[in-house]
Amino acid sequence: MLLALEPGTWRFSELRRRIEGITQKMLTQTLRGLERDGIVTRRVYPTVPATVEYTLTPLGRSLCEAVAVLRGWAYTHIGEIATARADYDDKTESGRDRR
Repeated sequence: MLLALEPGTWRFSELRRRIEGITQKMLTQTLRGLERDGIVTRRVYPTVPATVEYTLTPLGRSLCEAVAVLRGWAYTHIGEIATARADYDDKTESGRDRR
């Protein structure tokens, strides 16, 4: 969601197209939560039908910076993560590691 909002101001329908597989309900709930937390601002224009735009706040932009660091870490270590998952799956599927 943050990546979809990061480069500017977006209408609801634009965000829905940018975020593959998200339902209208989930997008609405997520945007409301982000607005409540001060991560995004919601601006409604008096048009028919109403035009609504969402933009990251300064707080939201600072969160994007933190997420970018985590994203970089994940890209750097994706091979190790994939190996660890495969090892775990092999152990649990063979029944050697019963919990």
